[in-house]
Amino acid sequence: MINDIKEIIFSEEQIKRRVKELAEQINLDYAGKSPLLIGILKGCFIFFADLVRSIDLKCEIRFILASSYGFSSISTGNVKVGTELDFEIAGRDVILIEDILDSGITLSALRKLLLRNEPESLRICVLLDKPDRRQIPVDADYLGFVCPDEFMVGYGLDYAEGYRNLPYIASLKPEVYS
Repeated sequence: MINDIKEIIFSEEQIKRRVKELAEQINLDYAGKSPLLIGILKGCFIFFADLVRSIDLKCEIRFILASSYGFSSISTGNVKVGTELDFEIAGRDVILIEDILDSGITLSALRKLLLRNEPESLRICVLLDKPDRRQIPVDADYLGFVCPDEFMVGYGLDYAEGYRNLPYIASLKPEVYS
């Protein structure tokens, strides 16, 4: 697995520090509130777990399964949502949490789905933003890092369901996914 890595982009320490900073900002912004945190599976699971452990608020945790990649390194353009919402979000302060904002296709589709259910507020928190790949305009309210236009793996991010367990975020050698 390590031989497939081109370069470590964000170290384990950098990630820990930034996740803590994101949680501190969320704590300030939602002081006195009880936000609903929705993690987009599967890629966000490590980021989500670390983030929510640093959030010092009463909050509800839910997940939604969505993808537009499958086993490819390029978005298919079709967002597959695992289930319809089986929880109430109307009138709630919602934070949608994702590992990476890339094409914007998945987050745009999920944002529309959630807004149809009339939350009080909806904010987006992403660990990584890859603005060079954006096809649909979507902005994150909480952003960990801007990353280069390379295929990222580690810290929950995968290629064909592998590499999620790396403790850092790295670029994958192109010959691995081409």
